[in-house]
Amino acid sequence: MEDTPNVLLQDPRVADLTSWLVNAGVLGMQRTAMLEAYCHKLIALNVPLLRCHVTHNAVHPIYGAVGFDWQQDAGPAHHQYAHSNEAPQNWFTSPFYHMLSNGLAEFRETIWDATAPSQFPLIEDMKPKGATDYFALAVLFEDWDEGQPVDPDANHDGAIMSWMSNAPEGFSDTDLDLIRATFPTLALVLKARTYQKTAEDLLGIYLGRDAGRRVLSGEIQRGSSRWINAVVCYFDFEGFTSLSQQLEGEELIGMLNDYFALVVHEIEAEGGNVLKFMGDGLLAIFDREQLMDAPDRAMRAVRAMSSEIAALSAHRDTQGMPVFNYTIALHAGRVLYGNIGAEERLDFTVIGPEVNLAARIGGMHKSLGQSVILSGTLAKKITDPSCDLVSLGRYMLRGVAQPQELFTIHGLTQETSLDPKK
Repeated sequence: MEDTPNVLLQDPRVADLTSWLVNAGVLGMQRTAMLEAYCHKLIALNVPLLRCHVTHNAVHPIYGAVGFDWQQDAGPAHHQYAHSNEAPQNWFTSPFYHMLSNGLAEFRETIWDATAPSQFPLIEDMKPKGATDYFALAVLFEDWDEGQPVDPDANHDGAIMSWMSNAPEGFSDTDLDLIRATFPTLALVLKARTYQKTAEDLLGIYLGRDAGRRVLSGEIQRGSSRWINAVVCYFDFEGFTSLSQQLEGEELIGMLNDYFALVVHEIEAEGGNVLKFMGDGLLAIFDREQLMDAPDRAMRAVRAMSSEIAALSAHRDTQGMPVFNYTIALHAGRVLYGNIGAEERLDFTVIGPEVNLAARIGGMHKSLGQSVILSGTLAKKITDPSCDLVSLGRYMLRGVAQPQELFTIHGLTQETSLDPKK
């Protein structure tokens, strides 16, 4: 990298590619689209590129790293590598693992003699496709003395990238100088896009898809909120307190996760947004400004939940494992949606009288012996003829001035009905 200034003067392609990379970063081009365009840009600059691959770590609860692969005959592909206690065998035999283990920021293997075996299966696999040269660079966005081994299995902030050629003589010296000179800029652009994607992913995971998007777009000031029409859904597990006293912590958490996975999937499948988890329950909304048929979607989600939870409980029961019952309370109305809390600790949620009414409905499950109860206001907005609603009568709810007619859904899976005597 010490010769980079001379390279910049001698090869106009460096300035061309660097300028393009900076512009792609400024415009916020998505990673996969940017890397694919980068490969085509190299080819347009007469670099004989057969394959390009980049891998970098990710901050995500499901996968620990992401990768991009482009091949001349196959185009682009995006990969996500799930967290695992044991890395796949092909990682241990890869050039990237070799580089990190030996503290190499750069590695090259020429393949001009196709009969000479390579120690790396990846390179052997590419020989039939005409690969003649392999070149890789690594950068860590942290203190790193080149030449010092790096734990290949640790979660490092950085990127490692490889290029393969199918030209008879492989990459020329000027080709490699071009790649070396522009790699720091490419790495910084990837870092910026990766941090942006990490923010999007984590905000969506922890706040919900819609709330995360709103926060990332700038709705971050305390008190910033707006009125929306929405279906409010409170979901709770029955029997959690007693089970928490009987089960080990890890078993209880695993059980909650199994059930919550089904519930969240069905809510999101119908366009709903889970705003928060509250111990053994959750709060979700179906925004009627985004979903004109939000009431019907909420009902479809509830019926799907009923079926999925019953199936999971039946399976667990056959295995001699404890099961959860559940309750769902639903109401529709105008709610205040936005930031509430302290200056340095905010929550993006919904508040208002209609939210409170939904919570009061949630307190009627035991006395009415029903797992699903919805308000008369919501019942009037449901148009799906397959949703068979049954009136439970009119009741005075604590803190609510007018009596409320409550409904349930007829025909839900029997296992979810509550016994008011318990």
